[in-house]
Amino acid sequence: QVQLVESGGGVVQPGGSLRLSCAASKFTLSSYLMSWYRQAPGKEREVVAMITRTGSSRDYADSVKGRFTISRDIAKNTVYLQMSSLKPEDTAVYYCHCPQLGYWGQGTQVTVSS
Repeated sequence: QVQLVESGGGVVQPGGSLRLSCAASKFTLSSYLMSWYRQAPGKEREVVAMITRTGSSRDYADSVKGRFTISRDIAKNTVYLQMSSLKPEDTAVYYCHCPQLGYWGQGTQVTVSS
């Protein structure tokens, strides 16, 4: 069964950092564009970052540019989201997504609070 499994969420103080991981099984994520989304309470799910199939291009939501970095490890079949200078408004459930195949992970909670 195809799976995307996120990990790395947690509670962090403003200004802190977290690294989210998304491990894929039953498909090779480097063959597809991969993205991270987030959904805050009472808000719609929004795209945060994406990385192309070749890894040559990455794009970010304006709200996270300069603070978040998407990357991947082909050998581990894993995509990452490094989050720095976190703000309370970054609090959300973060999801890994493969748009072409329609796969979503189960999500991981990130809470930024003092």
